Amino acid sequence: MKSLLNLILFALLCISLNSCKTDNMNFTDVQITTVNNVFEPIDNKSVKLLSSSSASLFFEWEAALTEDGGAAQYEIAFDKIGGDFSKPLYKVISTNKGFASNAYVSHKILNTVASLAGINPGETGDIQWTVISSRGIIRKTSAVVRKLKITSLQGFSEIPSELFITGEGSETGNSVNLALPFKSVANGEYEIYTKLEAGKSYKFIDKKEENARSFYSEDQVKLKESDNMPDMKVAKTGVYRIEIDFNVANIKYTEIKSVGLWFSPEGKVLFDLPYAGKGIWSATQVINFKQESWGKDERYKFQLSISSNGQDEVAQLGTKNPTDSRPNASSPESYYHIKMVPVDRWNDKWKFALEVDGKSTEIRVILQGDKEYTHQVTVK
Repeated sequence: MKSLLNLILFALLCISLNSCKTDNMNFTDVQITTVNNVFEPIDNKSVKLLSSSSASLFFEWEAALTEDGGAAQYEIAFDKIGGDFSKPLYKVISTNKGFASNAYVSHKILNTVASLAGINPGETGDIQWTVISSRGIIRKTSAVVRKLKITSLQGFSEIPSELFITGEGSETGNSVNLALPFKSVANGEYEIYTKLEAGKSYKFIDKKEENARSFYSEDQVKLKESDNMPDMKVAKTGVYRIEIDFNVANIKYTEIKSVGLWFSPEGKVLFDLPYAGKGIWSATQVINFKQESWGKDERYKFQLSISSNGQDEVAQLGTKNPTDSRPNASSPESYYHIKMVPVDRWNDKWKFALEVDGKSTEIRVILQGDKEYTHQVTVK
């Protein structure tokens, strides 16, 4: 009886395995065609790259066909002239997460491609591109190959891993050991909030050592490197946000005229926080929540009065981690983390803790390069 049962179980197992094997053998990948035509940019198009973050080049091609009528996905592949795209220099997914037959490729990415192709900063050279279509695991590289003639940006081929500010005109003087750090905000991009003294020189260095690389700007627009650089000075003493992009050798200065507590219920700045030094603004005031029919409103963020290229504007600092809750003793430090946000009355705000209402409270905004941008709220 036991032998008969084993035989039956074995037979059922064989039938099951055979069925699975048949299903797998009948499975076929969905076939897809190559892209047979490209529309933009035209072959041998000359492109002089711009340093603007919004500068881009439009790519468009004919859609591929799939066996099941489903949507194909696409990548633009870049390579050196004569390359076969088996190991492309760079790939960019098309619009709509790869499902659209077009893409806007930023000039920053094209500059990276130019560098990988051996085109030196500021020089002109050729690269080639094509489109890879895919459906599941099936990938087809188009036989249509187009060329681009690129004039690259005046960026740095060797980007420093750190950046500091030093000099008589800086907040810490000529002592290299005390140089203030920039914050790394993206690959090759740095920024710092700091005070500069008019008529006194300062410079940027890549490490706190006497033999550090030195960087400067003659026009407050283009960044250069030199050991024997001319004195770099500002015309007006003030607090500045200095943004440096080594990818395109650009520098931007924005004067921070004031930082104020923006109280959303009132739709205005309640009071300004004077600059305390080294990227910190601080003030102590009594804060009264606004009484509404449904309770008290305590929402807030920070508003900046700024000036860039002679234009006065406002900007806002709000929560890096969206929240609609009041903080308490167990709230993480990340509750108070700050980032630049679109100017708006209500969005990207925090809430004061209940104990702040009607009490003298110290508020500190801390924008320092060696830590997360944050703020502190302390009831006195």
